[in-house]
This record gives sequence, structure tokens and C-alpha cells, in this order.
Amino acid sequence: MWHTAGRQGGVGRRDVVAFWSGGCALGVALVSPLHALGAVLFSAHMIQHEVLMLVAAPLLVLGRPLLFFLWALPLPWRRQLGRVNKNMQGGWRVLTHPFVAWALHALALWIWHIPRLFQATLTSDLAHTWQHVSFFGTALCFWWALLYRHRELQGYGVAVLAVFTTALHSSLLGALLTLAPTPWYPAYAHTTAAWGLTSLEDQQLGGLIMWIPAGGLYLLAALTLGAGWLRAAERQVLRQVR
Repeated sequence: MWHTAGRQGGVGRRDVVAFWSGGCALGVALVSPLHALGAVLFSAHMIQHEVLMLVAAPLLVLGRPLLFFLWALPLPWRRQLGRVNKNMQGGWRVLTHPFVAWALHALALWIWHIPRLFQATLTSDLAHTWQHVSFFGTALCFWWALLYRHRELQGYGVAVLAVFTTALHSSLLGALLTLAPTPWYPAYAHTTAAWGLTSLEDQQLGGLIMWIPAGGLYLLAALTLGAGWLRAAERQVLRQVR
């Protein structure tokens, strides 16, 4: 992992900005009032999850935090961790294979929105922690796979397809939540009234957040990767011409 990041070059200004922006987004999701609000409003819970998966995770991946952590350690520790890292490379390559990362991220998203499991996170700190670890961990693998494992031209196509299909299935889940005739999560029925919402209206708002803004961010990422694909293709053509 570390030597993979290291091959991309040293820590630059963009890395620093992305790292600290991702850290701030992680703080907003986990230690701001948004975290407490998620226990009483499904829509706030949805915003928290989208910040974790669509803001904090890609920014931290772009910021290459492993480089920051590694260079903050004494040289003997870095050498020891480098040896440990060699033994972890096989597992890391599997987790960040584009298809594996895509599938794990999709499974985490759909499984944790099963009503019984989602409601368990409202009464169990352990379940809530596992939900966040699943969302954030699989999002890190997903964005790492797309941003750092598409060095070859065809890899851009895989990345664009992965982001586009993620936009489709996550938007589908958002649409199902929005258009459902009854609430999926009755546990919110006693907490939304104080905010002027019924539990169904709160669910519809949360579904819309996943459907429209979050889906739009995925599509923006797909377009950005698509632009990179075109630039890479242009560079390849120019090399062949020369």
C-alpha cells in the first residue's frame, strides 16, 4: 500500500488540501451534531452516510494519508512497517481490484438498508459502528481502486463503468425509499414530529438525497474519469504518431 502510494510522487499541495479536506469531512460526519441528529432523522442519517462515502473517502484517497502517517514516524519504524506492508500486498490488491471493491461497496450499501439491520443501528452502538466501518471502509477501497488502479488506458473504462453503475444502483435505492408508500424504518416514527415531519416524509427526503445529489456526484466523478480517459487516449495517439 505505502510503496504504491509512494510511486505517485511526494506529498504536494493538492495532497495536503485533499487530506485535510477529507479529514474535516470525516469529522463533520462522525463528531459533529450531524451524528446525533442521525438518531432522530433518517434524512440526517442519510446525509452522514453520503458525506462518509462521497466526500470524506475520495478526498482522503486523493490525499494519500498513508504517506502522511508513514513520514511522521521514526525511520526504524518506517522500515519495520515497510516489511509488514509487503506481507499485506496480496490482500490489499484483492480488496482494491475494481470489481471486488465495486461489489463490496454495493453489498454494504444495500445490506445496511434492510429495515431490520438499519433499525438495529439506532439501538446498538456496535451495529452503528459496523455500519459506518462498512460504508467508509468499502468506499475507501472503491475510490482507491478507481483512482490508482487505472494507469493503463483500458482501466479508465473500467473506472467509468464502475462509477456509473454505482450511480445507477444507489439512485435506484434512493428512488425506492422516496416512492415507498409506507415507512421502512418505524423506529423514526416517534422522533420526526419535533422537526415538523412524518416518518414517511423524513424517509422521502432521505431517499431524495441519495437519489438526486448523491447520484449527481457519482455522475460527476464518472464524467471526470471519462475526461481523463479521453486525455490518456489522446496522449497514446500522439506517442504513436511520433
